[in-house]
Amino acid sequence: MKVRFESAKCDGFGACAVHAPTVFELDEWGYASVVNTGEIDEADIPAVQRAVLDCPVHAIHLKSE
Repeated sequence: MKVRFESAKCDGFGACAVHAPTVFELDEWGYASVVNTGEIDEADIPAVQRAVLDCPVHAIHLKSE
């Protein structure tokens, strides 16, 4: 599974990094980015799904490969 993140939509709420810190990181202004290539380890899938649900601007999407 892979995560797709639309950085232009990000408003810096940071919920993604709270739920899935191994997948998302915040810059010095609080805007998120995806760590590495966006490939999600099996163990991180529930946390990323929670981040998708909690993103108020719907900037995070999951893709099954």
